[in-house]
Amino acid sequence: MSTTTRKPAKSAAPSRVDVRKTYKLYIGGKFPRSESGRSYEVFSTGRSPKFLANAAQGSRKDARDAVVAARKAQSGWAGATAYNRGQVLYRVAEVMESRRSQFVAEVQAAEGLTAARAEANVSAAIDRWVWYAGWSDKFAQVLGGANPVAGPFFNLSSPEPTGVVAALAPQGSSLLGLVSVVAPIIVSGNTAVVLASQERPVPAITLAEALATSDVPGGVVNLITGVTSEVAPWLASHRDVNAIDLTGAADAPDVVWGDLERAAADNLKRVLRPAGSGVTAVEPDFTAEPGLERLEAFLETKTVWHPKGI
Repeated sequence: MSTTTRKPAKSAAPSRVDVRKTYKLYIGGKFPRSESGRSYEVFSTGRSPKFLANAAQGSRKDARDAVVAARKAQSGWAGATAYNRGQVLYRVAEVMESRRSQFVAEVQAAEGLTAARAEANVSAAIDRWVWYAGWSDKFAQVLGGANPVAGPFFNLSSPEPTGVVAALAPQGSSLLGLVSVVAPIIVSGNTAVVLASQERPVPAITLAEALATSDVPGGVVNLITGVTSEVAPWLASHRDVNAIDLTGAADAPDVVWGDLERAAADNLKRVLRPAGSGVTAVEPDFTAEPGLERLEAFLETKTVWHPKGI
């Protein structure tokens, strides 16, 4: 008499719930929640938008805390050698390279790009960090110089950092544009308070994670996510902010860049206007070869006289 052995039935694969990330701010080298306790939903770009994550909705108080952190870090960062700052920026590029696949996926979702274009975008962003890192110990020679004078004196002009710079990150170019705005601010010794793209903040927060795990001192770059029209006016009018980059005013909902410029003029901030003419602001082409204009925009020139022969 034969017997038949039955194989045990395969158990169904256990179902699980995705761990959806709630992104935080990046202030003073740490990742706090918004003091307001608010967050907002972030969706992908395309015909069928998909939920990506919840992002912290920063407030006026968060912006103020970020400025305090930036001011605290500024003297130490400006006091570092140019060579050291270049090495720190290069380290950021290394960390980004190690997280390339994550950046590609996030840029693709944020900007609605094909995989190939997102890959090219991320490569350009990493290369942009390296490009500015290489200028860290060279821009002073190009933008400064010895001035001819009638008399037994040396007259030397040298560029120095402005201080704390607020920046409205581009609304459309979520990574390449962001890097193109942030890198020229900090390479010379400034510290930055950056307001990320309102609708595409995810690559910016991942960049903040790369900064936190590289050699960038806490407070050198502070990143706030949220509604541009809510936070930008406080950064423009803040009296401890020395300069502001209004690039991200282009395409930001309910933002008039002229109003921000007017608020910045109250304490004589340096202002980098968005591209375009008149009241029409447009986002620059960040794929173009960068010059030194963005770096030069946030430098002060110090001129020193010194007698010869002493």
